Amino acid sequence: MAERPEYPTALGASSRETITLLGHDLAKDVMGEVGFGELAFWLATQRRPEPGETRVFEAVLAALADHGFTPTAIVTRLTYLSAPDSVQGALAAGLLGGGSRFLGVTEDTGRFLNDVLTSVAGDPPSGLPTDDEGWDAVALRTVRAEREAKRFVPGLGHHVHKDGDPRTPRLMQIAAEEGLFGPHLSLFAAIGRVHPEVLGKRLPLNGAGVCGAALADLGLPLELLRGFALLARTAGLIGQLAEELRRPVGNEIFLSVDLNNRSVAPDPYTPGDRHG
Repeated sequence: MAERPEYPTALGASSRETITLLGHDLAKDVMGEVGFGELAFWLATQRRPEPGETRVFEAVLAALADHGFTPTAIVTRLTYLSAPDSVQGALAAGLLGGGSRFLGVTEDTGRFLNDVLTSVAGDPPSGLPTDDEGWDAVALRTVRAEREAKRFVPGLGHHVHKDGDPRTPRLMQIAAEEGLFGPHLSLFAAIGRVHPEVLGKRLPLNGAGVCGAALADLGLPLELLRGFALLARTAGLIGQLAEELRRPVGNEIFLSVDLNNRSVAPDPYTPGDRHG
């Protein structure tokens, strides 16, 4: 008789009488005892976070939950307008819009900073700077290299908060209070200090980028950083839908475009065309 296949998991498993999660009884040990942010961290790392880690992680989730009428929020409301029978479709539409311009900067920044740290001191990093002067030197080389390569530094700049993203100093403060201001945040803070010397102008450190640095300092998988941003934004999109139910604007947004479109002559595509 052939052996039955096994599919090992340390996550959820059920028997007739119980449900276990991460080796604990879900009903007795988790429900009412573990907050959702703490549980999300625990699920991703399979280790229970320390209270300070939970505070930083939940501060990141709060920072990324909602940022007004962004494309992700608008498309969620419009999809709900088109298919009010599909809440899951409306939420999915908003989450699918989390990319390089919105939300994706969290992952992009975390990966970028980690690549720099690895190139400076190897993997894992062991010989990193110990003071602001050392971090500033690394940051200066980094920004110059990106400028020479005609690349943008991820997380540097914000289309709205041009004079400073209010999330940035607060998240850095929380990380410092909890002793979790690690190398990713240190490097990003240094980039914030030195980049005007290279670029000739001062740009704000994007709050979503700082979130990526903070998540990386918590030791969370770089491959999942965008997932945590989407986890946070899911709560925000539910809020957008709840408000759409009470004070709908989706139809007005739709009509604003539909009633103000302008017919123009066809513009045939030519291979090699690029639209910036």
